[in-house]
Amino acid sequence: MRIKIFTMTHKKFKEPEDDIYVPLHVGRAGAGDLGYPGDDTGDSISRWNNFYGELTGVYWVWKNEKEADIIGICHYRRFFLNEQRKLMNQSEYEEILKDYDIIVSNEVQADTNYLEYFGEAHNAKDLLTVGEVMAEKYPEYAPYFQSAMEGNTYYYGNLMVASRELFLSYAEWLFDILFEVEKRIDVESYDLYNQRVFGFLSEQMVKIWAEKNGLKIYEGTVGITAEKAETVEFKLAMGQLVKMKQIGQARQMFYEYLKLRPDVRLELSDIRGEIPIIEQLLYIAEEEGKRNLCGLLQMSADLNVWIKHYREVLKCLSHLSEGERRKEDVDYILGKNVSWVMAKVMLMNAAAGVIDNPKQALEALHSIYRSAGRPEDCQGLERG
Repeated sequence: MRIKIFTMTHKKFKEPEDDIYVPLHVGRAGAGDLGYPGDDTGDSISRWNNFYGELTGVYWVWKNEKEADIIGICHYRRFFLNEQRKLMNQSEYEEILKDYDIIVSNEVQADTNYLEYFGEAHNAKDLLTVGEVMAEKYPEYAPYFQSAMEGNTYYYGNLMVASRELFLSYAEWLFDILFEVEKRIDVESYDLYNQRVFGFLSEQMVKIWAEKNGLKIYEGTVGITAEKAETVEFKLAMGQLVKMKQIGQARQMFYEYLKLRPDVRLELSDIRGEIPIIEQLLYIAEEEGKRNLCGLLQMSADLNVWIKHYREVLKCLSHLSEGERRKEDVDYILGKNVSWVMAKVMLMNAAAGVIDNPKQALEALHSIYRSAGRPEDCQGLERG
């Protein structure tokens, strides 16, 4: 049995050694050559990658792949893993598909219904347009669309593995709907992120299609092997501006970039959870500079050092909030010249459960600063 798991990518990445994984450069028609096979040969919509995202690769596989008995779609940093959290191999895929019809990502639960969830980041009217087209072309799917919109679960990333027959059937249904939707919505006013609307719209469609057709669904464990390329690039840019001590410019760029690419701060993109920390650190550094306080920039001009420092300070504040005044915490706070600005900002922004009692931590800090002869920090805590 021949199996191919196409790995959609727009960046160079560390390719799996198992040759069932086939890198496919999506959007190659409008980009430089990465050295991988591209989606710009044969029957192709590669030139529409700005609007379809990884779906230009899905389309290419549908129209041009002629050999595989089992076809899969994954990403350059997202793969299906086995119980040992290693990449699944051919025999493992085959074994699962003996009992199941399709492998998809593990189900994700939103904190609201899917239509509202989609609308938080995108135009919900576009999703309703999908429903209209689906009702016209495939009315038997309409109840499943409605159920998916009212529910709060979804599969993400268009990740799937299925028999050739099922994959081709799904792709034909998917693109028949999306190409009609394309005629009815105007994306010219959308920013670069939201112009990839058809990729976003498709993420709930595999669930609708699989449930309507009564498929036996296997929810696979998806491992994220690296941070999103755009997230990595964003952090590097922030780090370079910090190195140059251009904090104001860094803060401006931070928010301008996130308007264009809000996805870089998502949990599945920022897997180390550093972007919220960077946001706080840039604010802290700027405020310390305005007040001529000794703080982050006097300690280092390395953003990675700042992040490590932030996590250490957070541990100290957590202990203080629990009523524990450890000598090593006091030594760290004073030795690293943790300013009242940094402490106050971190206490105000700490998630529930990280800092149990901010008021108690604040009182402990006041005592530490007073004992160390730092009245300006005591006053800052009181009025800041």
